[in-house]
Amino acid sequence: MLILLTWRARLVFWAIFALIAAFLFLPLLWMALTSIKPESEIFVRIPTIWPLSATVDNYRQLFSRGDILVQLKNSLITAGGGALLTVFLATYAAYSFAKFRYRGRKSLMFLMLSAQMFPFAMMLISLYPLLQWAGLLNTHVGLIIAYVILALPSGTYMLYSYFVGIPTEIIEAARADGASELYILHRIVLPLAMPALVTVGLYSFMWAWNDLLFSLTLITTPELRTVGPGLLLNYIGESKSDWGGAMAASIVSSLPIVIGFAFLQRFFIQGLTAGAVKS
Repeated sequence: MLILLTWRARLVFWAIFALIAAFLFLPLLWMALTSIKPESEIFVRIPTIWPLSATVDNYRQLFSRGDILVQLKNSLITAGGGALLTVFLATYAAYSFAKFRYRGRKSLMFLMLSAQMFPFAMMLISLYPLLQWAGLLNTHVGLIIAYVILALPSGTYMLYSYFVGIPTEIIEAARADGASELYILHRIVLPLAMPALVTVGLYSFMWAWNDLLFSLTLITTPELRTVGPGLLLNYIGESKSDWGGAMAASIVSSLPIVIGFAFLQRFFIQGLTAGAVKS
């Protein structure tokens, strides 16, 4: 009876696993197959799953236009700059919340986290006039500031959860030896918190890289556009849409995220699990 239950449990487990895998990966497979289909096989009443005459014309036209390379460069500048600045600011804020005791510490932290309660569109409405007043609309600096404002609360909380788990005895021993607070943070705490730093940086980078709302609103010059608005405005139109080119551009624009996560996934998983356990 136990063997029968174990067999049925395994069958249910693998069936659920297969459904979840299909839900996650079939759209990616369809995107990859569409990117190598000619236009005559895309706009048909009953499309085929596998291309009858595969072609790389969509990729050839993608790189011949040159827009994707400019957009990738702009996304690297804004997403990378936002991620680095988020990690820098979140490190000092989280360390202050976790290892120092002062009046209003918890209230300030909860106030920062409360920013995540509001819809991003509402935050954009309040952020737009501020950037306009500062003369930072339609600039990469303004977009980087927007990304930092959005990612900083969650990044601070993730680092706070990790810093709380670092033994205070290590810090006290360094203070007893005469080490300064900056020395303790940079030479002792940060090497121990490297998985959490990578987690926050990768999270911020992925969020900014996949952003459409803020980059579409705050950037209007074609030469400064990032990947999200570039794909939308170049390939999707009211009268005609180039779905083959859009799928090819989507795959190319996803490569930096996939490659980065492949190399940093070990630190990313360690940062998430360690922060969750120690918080």
